[in-house]
This record gives sequence, structure tokens and C-alpha cells, in this order.
Amino acid sequence: MARPALLVIDKPVGLTSHDVVNIVRRGTHIRKAGHTGTLDPSASGVLVVLLGGATRLAEYLLESDKEYDAIIHFGLATSTHDAAGLVTASGPVTFSQPDLEQALASFEGESLQTPPAYSALKVEGRKAYELARKGEVVDLEPRLIRIYQIALLDWAAPQAHIRVRCSRGTYLRSLARDVGERLQSPAHLEALRRLRLGPFSIEQAVSLDELRSHFTPPTWPDIALPATAVLPSWQKIELNDAQVLQLQRGMALEASGAAGRAQAVGPDGELVAIVEGDADGRHWLPRKVLTEV
Repeated sequence: MARPALLVIDKPVGLTSHDVVNIVRRGTHIRKAGHTGTLDPSASGVLVVLLGGATRLAEYLLESDKEYDAIIHFGLATSTHDAAGLVTASGPVTFSQPDLEQALASFEGESLQTPPAYSALKVEGRKAYELARKGEVVDLEPRLIRIYQIALLDWAAPQAHIRVRCSRGTYLRSLARDVGERLQSPAHLEALRRLRLGPFSIEQAVSLDELRSHFTPPTWPDIALPATAVLPSWQKIELNDAQVLQLQRGMALEASGAAGRAQAVGPDGELVAIVEGDADGRHWLPRKVLTEV
């Protein structure tokens, strides 16, 4: 079984997130690999690929906040709400920069956002974009999102360069559409770059070219991060060899004052399991075991 680890990759424009995972699988010869949050082919930036037992940690990154740089193009709306779609409407760009800044600020905080029809969300078991491509009407329910901060970095009509820090489930394509509607000017997302996913930033990311250079000879483990990097703020408990074996066998560990969730780390520093204190605080219970006997 592959040692639980992860790679932080700067996904280029033109590839799907699944394309990048396949490149990692072929280069590392590890079949058990998966990404943590899809980036559209037209988007670039931070894509975290989990390897081996670390794939069991995907849910924690999927729940993480994200940060993006984006360009909204006003005056044109498209079928997909991004530059890949067909133009569906056009109109003037007559608002001022203060109007734009006010409109952007109005989206900070919690709100209900309707996802784009061209998305991977499921509708009666089928992906929404598959239905939309066939011309079927896709009716997606609005979802609660939170935008923590949205800032205008540059305004050169008809393009606005913005930075957004937001919760999971936020679609920047939908945000572009909604900002345009607020300003009575059709709009779409022209470009998108993810700068941060949870604890991982673009400064940590390696390009695909750099990653490929580590496949032969196989030096990619030198640039991989340990599974413990996924949850840097969590408490850690250190295990001896006997306790590692207990958790790998699904057994509870006796403890004093066990409370909340913790990372259980072996003598070699490897993340063995996610554990949780029982109601009495006397045992650590295994919740996710990342390594095998």
C-alpha cells in the first residue's frame, strides 16, 4: 500500500482535474489517488492530489475554504457563465467603479447561490452538464454559501480583476453571473485561478513539468507532503509500535482525557489514523485508518 502522502500541483489551463490525477497515477505507479475539489479545464491553480491511504482525508479538504483570483467580463453573458460557452446575451457596460465595488461588497457574507447548469452536480443520478449539453432544462436548487471577502484588484472596462475568499460550494461562474445581474450588465467569468485550498497555497504548488521531472528517476516523494499536512491545526497523539498495530486492527486505545478528534501518528511520523475520544474520555476510537498491517 502506498505511503499516505499528497502532492500540491499548479494545474494548468486546458486539462481537467481528472487528467492531472491520471498523470500522477501513471508517474507514481500509485492507482489509489484522487483530487480534492474540481477545477474546470479553463481554470488553473492549486489542485491537491491525495495518494494511498491519504485519500481517506478527502472530505476534510472538500470542506475547506478556498481563495481565487478571477476576471469577470461584463457586457456578454454565456450559456456556461464562462468563456467556454456560447454568447446568450449582450448589453452595455455603463456602471462606474464605485458602483462595481458596492455590488461586489453586497455579496460578502452568507447567501443562497444557484449553481450553473453546466456543473458536475447530480440531477436524478446524472451530471447536470450532461443534461444541459443535450438541451434539457436543468433546475438546480440554490445552496447556502459564504463569501468571506471579495476585493476589486483592477477595473479596466469591461474586465474586473477580483480576489475572492469563500466557502466550499461557491461557484465563481455563478458569482460573475449574479454580479452582472446586480449591475444590469450581462457578465461571465473570463478567467479563474485558485490560490488556496484549505492550508495549501499556490506558493507550495509545483508545475506539471516540474512534477514530471521527478517521475524518472522516481524522486517525486521528495516533493510530496505528508498526510499530516491536511490537518495542521489538529491535536496529535504519538503512538508506539504496539498502538499502531491496535489501530490498524480497528481496536480502541486506552487513554486518559481523550477528547475531540486527533491525528494518531506512528514512531516514524506517519499519519496512521484519525481518532476520536469516546464519551467517557477513556479511549481513542479509530474513525479513519490510513495504513494497513
